[in-house]
Amino acid sequence: MNYLRLKKNTDFQKLFNRGKRVFSPAVTMLYIPSDRTRMGVAVSKKHGKATKRNRIKRLLRAAFDCACKDVKGSFAVVIMPKVAESYSYSAFLKSLEICIKKMGARAAD
Repeated sequence: MNYLRLKKNTDFQKLFNRGKRVFSPAVTMLYIPSDRTRMGVAVSKKHGKATKRNRIKRLLRAAFDCACKDVKGSFAVVIMPKVAESYSYSAFLKSLEICIKKMGARAAD
């Protein structure tokens, strides 16, 4: 694991209020520059019952762990999945890679 987890409500609120957004087919990512790479997941009740939401969180954390090796610099990130019929690790990984590319392009601005 190359990142820390966001757990506090104040950290999430800071990202929701001041963070920049990037979009991909399966996820929306909010980010701000930070001193260390930190990640949190926000899954609403629209996605299903608790077991399904927990599975989505596990898939997103595993995909981010693999994809965060490509991140240049340190960011605090919140990942929000989009509602779909089925969720897969490969779809999340591809979407996170797309978001990281967009994030890198925006971070240079």
